[in-house]
Amino acid sequence: MNYGFTKKVNYGYEAAIEKATEALKTEGFGILTTIDVKETLKKKLDVDFDRYMILGACNPPFAYEALKTEENVGLLMPCNVIVHEKNGEVIVSMFNPELIFAVSDNPKLKELSGKLTEKIQRVLSIL
Repeated sequence: MNYGFTKKVNYGYEAAIEKATEALKTEGFGILTTIDVKETLKKKLDVDFDRYMILGACNPPFAYEALKTEENVGLLMPCNVIVHEKNGEVIVSMFNPELIFAVSDNPKLKELSGKLTEKIQRVLSIL
């Protein structure tokens, strides 16, 4: 099982972050966290890295249902989205929510992760 879905986009890095954020909103997600990996690695290790942003996306109704079903599922939240620029190409990758069920045998989580995966795939399709 892939742990994410990936799409190469035909616009710049900053535009990809904006478009991914807006596309996620259309499916009920908000961005809880942003981690600028390039900046963090430079600051902490004084190393250079590609432009790489991690967006911590959350769909509150799904998160609430999942947490009611199994509290420890919070260890697998939020759904991370990566915007990565490498060699002049911009790639957007999104977490595969079906991995949540892969580590649990709870049928309710299977149902929720399947619905969330559909939302993630719709987001990626409009980028």
